[in-house]
Amino acid sequence: MNNQLSTLAWTAVLLVTSALPAPAGEVIDRIVATVNGHIILQSDWEDAVCYEAFTTGRALDQVTAEDRKAALDRLIDQELLREQMRASDFPHATDQEVDKRVQEIRQQYPGPEASTGWQSALARYGLNEGELKNRVALQLDLMRLVDARLRPTVQIDSKSIESYYNQELLPQIRQSGAKDVPLAEVTPKIKELLTQKRMNQLLTAWLQSLRAGSEIHSDAGRSSTGGRAQ
Repeated sequence: MNNQLSTLAWTAVLLVTSALPAPAGEVIDRIVATVNGHIILQSDWEDAVCYEAFTTGRALDQVTAEDRKAALDRLIDQELLREQMRASDFPHATDQEVDKRVQEIRQQYPGPEASTGWQSALARYGLNEGELKNRVALQLDLMRLVDARLRPTVQIDSKSIESYYNQELLPQIRQSGAKDVPLAEVTPKIKELLTQKRMNQLLTAWLQSLRAGSEIHSDAGRSSTGGRAQ
């Protein structure tokens, strides 16, 4: 039951915030998109695909053309959020927070305590530990931005919590054969779960609004002011 409740609805945020521009000095081949004049390079796109695959424990040969297109779309969304982050004042992720997230990623790979195995895993995806930490730090910062912007607008009432408890949680608990838990015991976790689900909905709407006021030129050679990049 605790595992079910702790599976929080951060997927949208994590996917949006999963890439960084390529380090200076790398060979680049072409511009694949621009967002309000900010250039996204082919190398940025490739790095985004590799990083997403690495942090989700997915083999690169399993990445489809649709996955790649989605990664470019998320790069565009990320740049829109980066613009908002530059205009905001909030505490950035600490080294300890970055290290904790890196360790969480590391647990997805066999032999997480074996240094050589970990380095080999990084190398397979074209990463090193320094680059990984930089990407994680940005991801955490953008998540903080989203949290600071959206959480204060979310209100979860007791009726919604009780409804989730009766209609979602209890049926799952009983289906698993576990013992029922009192509503009062799980109310804080249910409230947080519903809060984060609502924040994901608000994030989608916020990004749509940011796109509506932005000039986006996509990889397909089309330009748009508002709407998803094609």
